[in-house]
Amino acid sequence: MRSARNTLFSATLATIATITFASSAEAISFKITKGIANPFTGATNEGAYSDFAGMKGTTTIDFNSGFGNQGDKTVVAAKDKKGKALVTYHFEKGMETSSGQTGVYADKWAPAGWEATTTPKSNDSVNYIKDEAGKVIGESVYNDSKYLAVFSGNMMRITFAKTMNYFGINWGAISGGNTFSFFRNGQEVKTFTTADVDPVAPIRASWQNGGEGSGYLHFYSSGKADIFDEIRITQAGGGGFETDNHSFRAGRDGFDFDNPEDVPEPAMTLGLVAVGSAFLLRQSRKKELA
Repeated sequence: MRSARNTLFSATLATIATITFASSAEAISFKITKGIANPFTGATNEGAYSDFAGMKGTTTIDFNSGFGNQGDKTVVAAKDKKGKALVTYHFEKGMETSSGQTGVYADKWAPAGWEATTTPKSNDSVNYIKDEAGKVIGESVYNDSKYLAVFSGNMMRITFAKTMNYFGINWGAISGGNTFSFFRNGQEVKTFTTADVDPVAPIRASWQNGGEGSGYLHFYSSGKADIFDEIRITQAGGGGFETDNHSFRAGRDGFDFDNPEDVPEPAMTLGLVAVGSAFLLRQSRKKELA
């Protein structure tokens, strides 16, 4: 199953136009793709999901059910195997459940679907999906699922119980004033703004988001000096910061975007090394006795 999943992942990346933002001076890089449909259910009306969402070691939060209630300032979105908080969302002034405010809800400003086009098929809700030759090969449905929005005056923080080396979001509609910052132990690692992302956004759906950019953003650390344990999402001025389908992976070192692997936790790795050493020791003793 793992082999089939990795093969599918490799094939998916090979067919997606990917734009990279990176340089030797940047602590965290990003790549932007169109993302994929819901890898768990196949649903196409829930925005774009991470290309890594179906892989072992990735946790995804889609905001569609059971996320939190109106007025909540803290929401534990995921727990570890022991039932302890793994990822927590903090709303400075509490979260709302209606449009135009910081919170989680559904409306036309949800990030556009993973294969959105600019020409609606009917009722501004369904779009054609075409191949490179322009042949219609399917449809893309309007994102009518719940998503996270942040407006000016109410900062939203995401904190992690472990250090992370990857975080992905379906970002859009990308409007002026969107700011996305990474921190570790309270110290800023890197900040991205609208100006970094909007020019290379692969999706521009006039039928949803008013033609503003959208896409799936993959932020990842280049090494252990760039890992993070907190993310802050803010909005300056008018408009909102809309995101959907957050995915993240824990790590103590850099993340290899092009060749992700299911690597054991450090403690497990140490255990495997110990078992291997014991085995070699037994073999050595057998040879001595022989």
